[in-house]
Amino acid sequence: MPSSTKQSTFFIVLNIRTGSGYECFGKFFIGNNRRSAAAIFDQLKGTKNVDEKSLLQLDLMESVNGLPTNMQVLSCSLEDLAENCKIITKERFRLLNMEEF
Repeated sequence: MPSSTKQSTFFIVLNIRTGSGYECFGKFFIGNNRRSAAAIFDQLKGTKNVDEKSLLQLDLMESVNGLPTNMQVLSCSLEDLAENCKIITKERFRLLNMEEF
């Protein structure tokens, strides 16, 4: 019987509201560790109160063997988005450099 090893990858997907719904305009790969991914997402600026008026939305996604699952959602302003991109980049850089040691 072949072993079924689950390989999880984590992403933060950036969405913008359009007249026809939300459109993805960016995606950050944030690693294979659930705890690290959640820790990064928890640092992001914005609100968990997402509604039809939310213009920008960030989704923490887990993909297991290619099948995506939405874990958390955050709504943010354009200013928050700029800060969030800095946070994600800084944290991912830190984690990548720690993995080398």
